[in-house]
Amino acid sequence: MPAERVLPSTEAEDLLSLVREIARDELAPKAAEAEEQGLFPRDAFRLLGRSGLLGLPYPEEIGGGGLPYEVYLQVLEELAAAWLTVAEGLSVHVMSCYPLARYGADEQRDRWLGDMLGGELLGAYALSEPHAGSDPASMTTRATRDGADYVVNGTKAWITHAGVADFYTLMARTSDDGGNGISCLLVDGGTEGVSAAPRERTMGLTGSTVAQLRFQGARVAAERRVAQEGAGLKIALSALDSGRLGIAACAVGLAQAALDESVRYAKQRKQFGKSIIDFQGVEFLLADMAAGVESARATYLEAARRRDRGLPFRRQAAIAKLVATDTAMKVTTDAVQVLGGAGYTRDFPVERYMREAKVLQIFEGTNQIQRLVIGRELRR
Repeated sequence: MPAERVLPSTEAEDLLSLVREIARDELAPKAAEAEEQGLFPRDAFRLLGRSGLLGLPYPEEIGGGGLPYEVYLQVLEELAAAWLTVAEGLSVHVMSCYPLARYGADEQRDRWLGDMLGGELLGAYALSEPHAGSDPASMTTRATRDGADYVVNGTKAWITHAGVADFYTLMARTSDDGGNGISCLLVDGGTEGVSAAPRERTMGLTGSTVAQLRFQGARVAAERRVAQEGAGLKIALSALDSGRLGIAACAVGLAQAALDESVRYAKQRKQFGKSIIDFQGVEFLLADMAAGVESARATYLEAARRRDRGLPFRRQAAIAKLVATDTAMKVTTDAVQVLGGAGYTRDFPVERYMREAKVLQIFEGTNQIQRLVIGRELRR
């Protein structure tokens, strides 16, 4: 289990107790079978919505939970330890709400944000393209103004919740002015001309719907543009700073689950007349795993506290994402080693944890991109 935490309020303590109960009783028992069968857990997101968890870090006056980002990230960690697909989906939803919450006009927030944060709707973040992943400024999906609407054509790639989302926060090109020619549009999921390709056949997170998202003459009212034309790339990069902290928290939750399973197995497994946890080779491996998890947790929490204080946190977010996801990959790999042959089978969850950990090093900016971000911030 995660280490005891000093939380900022009794309300936060009560919330995390509720989340642990949901994770233990409602999510964990269903995770393995759903991932095995590739079933998208829409009911789990409805449960999170009814529990008030889909808008936690946003102010109460705009429909959110009004809690610090530090607390929201700990919620993600708890959920990820039970079922990563659900935690990662919550992180994507929260990031999808960010552009409207942070940059939208008052009348736009009044009209749409309450439903987005209220619990019944699920969002997706449409930025990446088949040939514009780490380089979003080169995107080609275009939104052309036509009277009171934009007509959108193009393809987005690797979109979590593609085809099942109720709304898409879309970044599309509105002019040919490079990174300054990208705008942000809020697209209703039922818009004619918006469709999803067949799901990607991923190595992990098989319960999540990840697919290309296609726009073919889709008409989006201009009133659904967030901020002015050309502000989309700035908005996208700002959203990613917070989204990377979400992925860091998810990674720590997954690593904690792998550590817990490893310790449990090492206590029970007997070799040469004693538990394998009593062998120094295993004991040291577990100690290194625990040190990695604790260090990664401290890193993301410190970045979140900077965010909560209104301080710059881009470099710290990139570091947290880099450290936490690399740690998750190492810890889950070591967990398979601790379990030996059993760890390589699907009778135990650690092989799934290992497969799931890999993608955490890739999305919301690969870890190579995180190093670029960190380096650029150091040069400033």
